[in-house]
Amino acid sequence: MLRLFRQHYIRECTELDGMWDFKMNGSNQTYRMPVPGCWEQHPDFVKYRGNGVYTKDVYIAKSGAVRLVFKGVSHTADVYFDGEKIAHHYNAFTPFSAVVKNAAAGEHHIRVEADNTFGVHSALHVPNDYYTYGGIIRSVAMERISSVYIENVHFTPFIKNGVWMAKIEVEVSNLLNEKAAAELKITVAGITASHSIEIDAQSTKTAVLEQTFDSVKPWSHEEPNLYMLNAVLYIDGEEVDDLIDRVGFRTVEICGTKIKLNGREIFLKGFNRHEDYASLGCAVPFQLMVRDMDLMQDMGANALRTCHYPNDELFLDMCDERGIMVWEENHARGLGIDGMNNPNFDQQCEDCIREMIGNHYNHPSIIIWGILNECASHTEEGREKYKKQYEQIKSMDKSRPTTSATCQHFKDICLDLPDIVSFNQYTGWYEECPYDERKDREIDWIKKSGGENKPIIVSEFGAAAVYGYRDRSRCKWSEEGQADIIRNDLEVYMNDENISGVFIWQFADCRITEESIWYATRARCHNNKGIVDEYRRPKIAYDVIKEMFH
Repeated sequence: MLRLFRQHYIRECTELDGMWDFKMNGSNQTYRMPVPGCWEQHPDFVKYRGNGVYTKDVYIAKSGAVRLVFKGVSHTADVYFDGEKIAHHYNAFTPFSAVVKNAAAGEHHIRVEADNTFGVHSALHVPNDYYTYGGIIRSVAMERISSVYIENVHFTPFIKNGVWMAKIEVEVSNLLNEKAAAELKITVAGITASHSIEIDAQSTKTAVLEQTFDSVKPWSHEEPNLYMLNAVLYIDGEEVDDLIDRVGFRTVEICGTKIKLNGREIFLKGFNRHEDYASLGCAVPFQLMVRDMDLMQDMGANALRTCHYPNDELFLDMCDERGIMVWEENHARGLGIDGMNNPNFDQQCEDCIREMIGNHYNHPSIIIWGILNECASHTEEGREKYKKQYEQIKSMDKSRPTTSATCQHFKDICLDLPDIVSFNQYTGWYEECPYDERKDREIDWIKKSGGENKPIIVSEFGAAAVYGYRDRSRCKWSEEGQADIIRNDLEVYMNDENISGVFIWQFADCRITEESIWYATRARCHNNKGIVDEYRRPKIAYDVIKEMFH
């Protein structure tokens, strides 16, 4: 399943989810593997780090252009259509597509080579405090497209003179060897706008228009009102393509030290959540996404941070529907300056940001763009990379604020760059001192180091507990000890007017890689700071959070 709603009525779209043939590179044995899925779920590949090949035969009823859409392949993909390479893509967590211009009617062969190895070629997927799985981890589809088709639509709502308006940008691609003239009709909330466009041969052009919407209802956490955006492309008066997306009317503003949604101050109460579920890995089925959302909302969450990469769009669709406010971030975690100086780092970050914002732009639930969790923000070289990424985000989207989560306490030199200052602090777990004293020191330093008159978010805090380990001494690693630390954190952070939001680390326990030092401090080779375990069994802290978030 690609989305929670239908995206096309004119364009033919066939989902290719199901069973694919799979071979480990260098092996002749063929397996049948589910797509989406991680190869680690198979008994023969529970710890396999390497290369694998997925193949599937497809049938095309009518000759013409086809577009293959991949929502996620981990972490590097090379795609072949009838033996011809049509795509190369890096990053498990961003979607990509490839167009075959002249596919003949009949049977065709798709081959996807997936690679989850570590090395210089991979600057962002590295041994880390979460696991890099392998495989086609998100949905795949095949679309039959016209020679002139809609590539993307971006919808930016704003208020002018007390009335809702929107800037609508429609990107149209022309596969022909000659210029094409087309007509666009975009309908939102019962209002239709038209726009003529000419696209040069073998190129893409963006149509831009503004429209007034007199009687729409805004999107908010309390009332997540959504509207369908239907873009239809006409050539010579005939419908040739369409693209449907779902949008909401809302604004996000930074007003001094406060974050405002639709002009109202908000306080974010949420979780950091990895896409990871027990033996299924990062290919989390939709039913389990729903379960995760139900549990977080039962505890009283109104926000979510997609640590540390863009999330599956199905989950973002659900956030839109339920009014969950999202901090979505690009993919980079815990890199020192050596890691940031990897020759592939800058390009792979740039690609990730472009694909994240380009594909997720219309989700009203996303209210913050984040970058570079716990990287080298205390160095001059690192600062240049932070600055470059913030500038890229603002060049693509000025309607949302930016942030990054720092752990470079009292030495970060990048706090002046984002719109919101966010810090990770594990008082009671890694550091023993009075909670309020430690918090006050941090905030005082932030204000003196570039964060004056900016909102502040506590982006990570918490403690580890092994599910089922109880101890009346309330020692570390016990469920009682975890619950105590989180209660102390919330009592301090949620009652400070300087703080605009809190994100508990983390929602659920997740697997970590063994190729680094992480296993030495992560019992069971898991990050055990989850409020529920990897099977979503609640720990004692669950009810503490439910009490304090409600």
